[in-house]
Amino acid sequence: MNIALIGATGMIGHHTARALLQRGHELTIVHRQSSNLEQVRDLQFNAVVADLDSEQQLAAALSGVDAVINCAGYYPTRPRAWRDEVATATGQMENFYRACAAHGKLQKIVYLGAAIALRRHPDGEPGHADLEYPSQPDDRNPYLQVKWAMDRQAKQQASAGLPVVIGIPSMTFGEYDYGPTTGQLLTGIANRTLPGYVQGNRNVIYAGDAGMGLALACERGKPGERYLFTGENISMDELVARIARLTGVPPLKTIPLPMAKLVSNIQAWKYRLLGGELPRVSSTAIAVMSAGQFLDGSKARDELGFRTQVSLDQVLERTLEWFRSAGYIR
Repeated sequence: MNIALIGATGMIGHHTARALLQRGHELTIVHRQSSNLEQVRDLQFNAVVADLDSEQQLAAALSGVDAVINCAGYYPTRPRAWRDEVATATGQMENFYRACAAHGKLQKIVYLGAAIALRRHPDGEPGHADLEYPSQPDDRNPYLQVKWAMDRQAKQQASAGLPVVIGIPSMTFGEYDYGPTTGQLLTGIANRTLPGYVQGNRNVIYAGDAGMGLALACERGKPGERYLFTGENISMDELVARIARLTGVPPLKTIPLPMAKLVSNIQAWKYRLLGGELPRVSSTAIAVMSAGQFLDGSKARDELGFRTQVSLDQVLERTLEWFRSAGYIR
């Protein structure tokens, strides 16, 4: 298939591109005019310029492809009202889905979702791909609201007839994490700039495995279904301790969640009032820390044949090595 990929310059997008090429697909990268394609110079692809704010550009970019994977879903980066964030996110995705509908012959549309869109398992078991919030989440955290709204939107589009599949990797580490994004946990520990962490449960997967999962979702996923791509379940206590050992730094202290939220709110208030640097403790980080749970990826294993190939220790070692080579770790 000729598969269009939106968001290829991001970590998961880059690894998804590699997986698609490995599986013999033709790759079309859809990117903004401002994107740095030097970051994907190791890939073979056709390039098309389109912006998620332009339905017309997206429709033209998708005209010659068989399927599309969207790894560029919006997420909040600056303190802003949650309703404004949701409007921006769903507006961009509405442009995307209208462009897909205009194509008329797409075999598959894969949306890269987030595990936070799934409610916690009511019995305390690992969360699975079919968990649903009974209604809009009460927590008005912008990141939670954005990801819940986009998940709901994807399922609505599938119900309306578009071949939309939702692929959700767990907490992802790996190479090509420019920014960094989730890798801030590793660089923060290694550089001793992270003041502490919030306890909880996580599932960690290698970006290369996550990318392969999305490729499989495009090939084999059923429209309207979610698939969780999971690695190893681990507590934050153990995860932070492993990173500290690998980087040779002292163990970090824990921070109570209410205190972390207070610090985040104060920093966000200062940013709105005075501007300057973005808050070091963002509302997105708070949402991720407060909503973590162990995850069960058996659905993707059984229905897509998904298997992880990289152990957690290898994930951390590879990611740290890349951050050192890229100059993110001093």
